[in-house]
Amino acid sequence: MSTRSGSVRWFNDAKGHGFIVPDGGGEDVFVHFKSIIGDGYRSLFEGDLVEFEVEKDNKGRLSARKVMKK
Repeated sequence: MSTRSGSVRWFNDAKGHGFIVPDGGGEDVFVHFKSIIGDGYRSLFEGDLVEFEVEKDNKGRLSARKVMKK
């Protein structure tokens, strides 16, 4: 899998998920807090720049994994 870059469109701390806008356009990518790499409380904020890998989840949507803030 190749690493992609993008920015966080929104992230809901209470629900633990949100969406990433990939650089260069394309479909927004779903992100779950369990996919965020880091110690402690894993969260993202609107506008955060991130790197991530993409896979299709069991619902058929694009889902980010190995998400790291830049």
